[in-house]
Amino acid sequence: MERDSEGLLCPSAQPDQEGAFVFGVVGGTATTPEVSYLRRPLPVNQELLALAAPVEPTEVFRFAAPCAESACQHFDGGGCTLATKIARLIEGSDHGVPPCRIRPRCRWWNQEGAAACRRCPLVVTQSYAPSDDLRQAADPKSGTRPGAIVSA
Repeated sequence: MERDSEGLLCPSAQPDQEGAFVFGVVGGTATTPEVSYLRRPLPVNQELLALAAPVEPTEVFRFAAPCAESACQHFDGGGCTLATKIARLIEGSDHGVPPCRIRPRCRWWNQEGAAACRRCPLVVTQSYAPSDDLRQAADPKSGTRPGAIVSA
C-alpha cells in the first residue's frame, strides 16, 4: 500500500469500522500473543469474520482502518496517544521491525517510527492476560509514567 489522499491508517481498528481490513493474525499463546502479518491485507466480510468462530474476530485478527482521529478516544488532537504509549511503555522486540504492508500509511509508523513497529506484534485487540504496561498503554485516561521510555 502506498500513502495517498485517504490519509493514515489505524493499526488497532475494530472490524466494524468503515474501510476496515485484516492485516495480521494473532498467534502465540493466551499469555504471550503475537501478531504475524499477512502478505496482502484482506477486506472484512462475513465469511472472513466467521473463520474466527467460536471466538471473537478480535481474538484472531488484527484490523486496520482509516484513522478516526477526533472520533477516537486515543486521539488528542495532534496524534495517537496509544501509539505514543505503546512506543514508550512496552518492551520492544529484539527481532527488528517486522515486515508490514500497511507501514507507509500507518499512523503509528508515521508518528513513532520503528519504536512503534517493534512493539506492534505484541499488541492484540482482545487480550486476556495483558501486562501492566500494556493495560496502561491501552487505557486512554492514563499517561506515560515518568522515566518509562523504552529505547527503540
